[in-house]
Amino acid sequence: MSTLIGRRLILAVVTLFIVSLIVFMGVEALPGDTATAYLGQSATPESLASLREEFGLNAPVHQRYLDWLGGVVKGDLGESMSKRKPVADLIGNRFRNTLVLATAAALIGIPLAIVLGVIAGLTRDKWPDVFVSTTSIMGMTLPGFVTATILIYFFAIRLEWFPAITLVPSDVPVLELLPNIVLPIITLTLIMVAHILRLVRTNMIDVLTSDYIQMAKLKGVPYWSMVFKHALPNAMLPTINVVALTLAWLLGGVAIIETVFNYPGIGQLMITGITDRDFALVQGIAIILAVIYIALNLIADVLSMILNPKLRTARGH
Repeated sequence: MSTLIGRRLILAVVTLFIVSLIVFMGVEALPGDTATAYLGQSATPESLASLREEFGLNAPVHQRYLDWLGGVVKGDLGESMSKRKPVADLIGNRFRNTLVLATAAALIGIPLAIVLGVIAGLTRDKWPDVFVSTTSIMGMTLPGFVTATILIYFFAIRLEWFPAITLVPSDVPVLELLPNIVLPIITLTLIMVAHILRLVRTNMIDVLTSDYIQMAKLKGVPYWSMVFKHALPNAMLPTINVVALTLAWLLGGVAIIETVFNYPGIGQLMITGITDRDFALVQGIAIILAVIYIALNLIADVLSMILNPKLRTARGH
């Protein structure tokens, strides 16, 4: 087990190094010039040269990458050119806000998806299954911004129950932030439930039709005891990785949702950084999200090996 975990850690570090290179080169490939975008119409050859010298933009690409990577390893994400502040300071409150949004959506969405998936699996081809499956397909098909727009129209414009956009600053206390994020939470929850639900349903059906469950039925094991003690735990094992991926997506893939609702999160900040050609800001956010994504996948992988002896044995070979 320790050898397998060690291999996963090494693979995670190598993956993170490759991702850092891709992030840096991807940001470098963005069209436009950072210095020109920052100075705008007031740019002169002298001011452009001074700004490039200040932020080290004149150095070769490989040197800038090594300097940036060295800073990241030390916890220094660089300085934002457009904001004239350390990137870490800009990300702080924004990351907290995204974490609040993602946590709220996960606490609601994951249990709901599991419950609905189990119900759909237990009532295969009956009306609860048909209703839940049809609804989940619609949730998976509709883009997030479309779902957000529909919710805004009905609950913010027509019914006036919730604000359409978030108007609080990024550093507002969490308790003041919560009343403004009901619609973003609902939007993310609907998207998340649709994906997890389908997997839980499929796993439940596969487990319920397996040989050992059929044998348990023949031995007279009570139905609900069989479901909760045998079928459900085995159906949940393959879901661990999907839940981890969903949590990573919630933290890093909510840029469009945050933009629609004007939510002061890390996704919206990245969109702003791309618009301003603020390379240090974009790179800093991207590498943080990459670390989270890889860490969550590593945790899910390790949990799968610990909880599933068959999987652990197979991977050991």
